[in-house]
Parts: sequence; C-alpha cells; structure tokens
Amino acid sequence: MGGTSPSIDIGIPDAQRLQIAEGLGHVLADTWVLYAKTHGFHWNVTGPMFNTLHLMFEGQYNELWLALDEIAERIRSLGCKAPYGSSTYSSLASISDAQGVPEALAMVRELVAGHEAVARTVRRVFALADDANDQPSADLLTQRLQIHEKTAWMLRSLLEG
Repeated sequence: MGGTSPSIDIGIPDAQRLQIAEGLGHVLADTWVLYAKTHGFHWNVTGPMFNTLHLMFEGQYNELWLALDEIAERIRSLGCKAPYGSSTYSSLASISDAQGVPEALAMVRELVAGHEAVARTVRRVFALADDANDQPSADLLTQRLQIHEKTAWMLRSLLEG
C-alpha cells in the first residue's frame, strides 16, 4: 500500500465530498475565530455585567471548543485533511479577530455578529451537504445552526432596552 490511502466510497461522489469538506473547513475556521474571540472576551470583560458575561462567555467558549473537534472529525471522515493554524483560519474565516479589548456591550455586539456570520457560513455548506445526500454533515450543520442562532438571540437580548 505504501503511503497512499484507500479510495473512499461512502455514496457521495468525490467532487461533492471534497466540496463539502472544503465548506466545513470554512465552518471550522469561523468557529475557531469565534472561539478565540469569546475566550479572550471572557478573560477581559469588566463592568457592572462582569459576572453575567464572564460566566456566559465561558459556557459559550466551552461549547465552541467541543464543536471544533466535531467539525474537524467530519472533515476527516470525508477523507480530507482538517485545516489548522492561525494564518489558515484567518484566510478561511468570514469573521475577523477582535481589535483590542472593547467595552462589555461592544463585546456582546461583536459576538452577536460572529454567531450570525457562522450561521450564514453553515447555511451555505448545508445546501452542499443536502444536495449530496450527506446526512451526517447535514445533521452536524443543523445542530451548529441551532446553537449559533440561539446564542445570537441570547446575546442580542442583553442589548435590548
């Protein structure tokens, strides 16, 4: 066998399989940037909402951390290498890193925008998975979409009133 890997025949044509894996790479990159931003905000939040936001951000970054592995493992299941590294993620992500340390409500606004951006990326990739009859990727993406939309709503609620 040497260094070659066996062909993959899971019922998804190669071109679609590679396209889905590439799309999942963008979801992975968005998730990584949002994870890092959320974790940084957790460390640096201050003000009257400190305890609420500190705990909320912790729950969010822990959820995002676990999601990274799920997304990367799905890419590997499709027979592709999972992208990694800061420069790779920066080139693939639709979310930019935080600039400095914003005040607490600006952090919330940035995270709302981040979760909404991931939701848009997920929706684009979902269409690819759905067209290819790739239920495991579609299921993963549906779960991610539900989490990002709910988190954006919860964060947005802090900005009302």
